[in-house]
Amino acid sequence: MTGASRGLGAGMAAALAQAGAHVVLVARSAEKLEARAEEIRGAGGEASVVPLDLTDECAVVEAVARVAAERGRLDVLVNNAGIIDRALVAQSGTEGFRRVLETNVTAAYVMARECAVPMVERGWGRIVNIGSILSVIARPSVVSYTASKHAIVGLTKTLAAELGPGGVHANAILPGYFRTEINVVLQQDVEFNAMVETRTPLGRWGETSDLVGPLLLLASDAASYVNGHALIVDGGFTATI
Repeated sequence: MTGASRGLGAGMAAALAQAGAHVVLVARSAEKLEARAEEIRGAGGEASVVPLDLTDECAVVEAVARVAAERGRLDVLVNNAGIIDRALVAQSGTEGFRRVLETNVTAAYVMARECAVPMVERGWGRIVNIGSILSVIARPSVVSYTASKHAIVGLTKTLAAELGPGGVHANAILPGYFRTEINVVLQQDVEFNAMVETRTPLGRWGETSDLVGPLLLLASDAASYVNGHALIVDGGFTATI
């Protein structure tokens, strides 16, 4: 589970652990990861931590190989890590654009590429990429983020096409507006908050618990014939625009 130190990643990691998985938590901060791991262990689950800069390809390759050797198998990869750079196109910079794509897309590609090897060797695996409703729609001021999340869907479909014959399924979850640390500025914007609550048929922001069912579905044999799918989890937001 990448991006596991906070937000949706921490919540999804806890859900997988509660379902019986040994969860390997990946993010930059060892301190934050260990805190999340202790929470999981305190609830009776199993977790280990791998502090990692996901934009360091050599480090990712080494870490995946090490975890696969230590655990003896890799069953599920959840590519959740992501960053956002808020800027209108005319005010945005190429360096920031590249940084977002490197973290949100390239890192997911490298992780999937490396984890797919032991998965295919076993003939079973699940890759779940976390996109966004901005994988299918767009709005101003987040050009790099929107581009990266559209790319995640393309990556997912290609992985599904190539890895499916080897028993590895690749799917994506596209969350709508969820209450997390990454969008506090939007939550505190009175007009934007009202827009989300008004335009979402369920009348509220998403909570991390709303992703548990979709994640466990795609990470298990319950979705044995689901491959290459992008599952929108947004309370109906994109169904109404």
